[in-house]
Amino acid sequence: MEFEELKAGLYVCRSETHSFGTDAFLLTGFSCYRQRDRVCDLGTGCGIIPMLMQRDRPPREIFAVDIQPDAISQLKIGLERSEGNPAIIPICADLRDLWEGAPLHQLDLVTCNPPYKATNAGILSDDPQKQIARHEIAGDIGDICEAASKLLKYHGRFCVCCRPERLADVMCAMRAHDIEPKRMRLVCKTPESPPWLFLLEGKKFAKPFLQIEPTLFVRSGAGMTAEAAQICHFGEGY
Repeated sequence: MEFEELKAGLYVCRSETHSFGTDAFLLTGFSCYRQRDRVCDLGTGCGIIPMLMQRDRPPREIFAVDIQPDAISQLKIGLERSEGNPAIIPICADLRDLWEGAPLHQLDLVTCNPPYKATNAGILSDDPQKQIARHEIAGDIGDICEAASKLLKYHGRFCVCCRPERLADVMCAMRAHDIEPKRMRLVCKTPESPPWLFLLEGKKFAKPFLQIEPTLFVRSGAGMTAEAAQICHFGEGY
């Protein structure tokens, strides 16, 4: 395990099994979280999304949920090393059952960076923890949307990222659980490449109307585009 400093005095603990990529940064920025929000991050892993939310105007409360004890342990290690007592509540629970005392129908925002592959898609890793992180073994997108719907209050928001080939699956699962897709942004590595990620926001019990935002390009030459760098807080030229 190793620590990565997200800002002065704020650390996330990462390992080979529970790590993170650019998608976590992009989803955090896309979520447009607010200081007054009560938030839950489902399948939090090492807690990268809740920790990123601590960098600037953090929400008043964040539940960080994962089924894997090792992931929650990593999050707790990062919190212990960090300064300022971040308002993050680590919870080891199965999102299909949630947890005792879960704030049902009370949250403003739920986020999830889910496994990108369906259970029967791709090659399974020999590592059970990596299987859960990459494939829908501990819950599929329908289970995730159901959990989000149970936690969200009226017009609460659910923000998720996934691969473009799963877009129809995600939208159908949202609608099946009373979450209406309202805002979407495609992400391309370069202007010449096809989208490799989509960012999608749904709103509980909202009326149909989908806003498509301008495509986000991540790379420019040898570094990041200014917009991507700003979202990730890396600085231009990263």
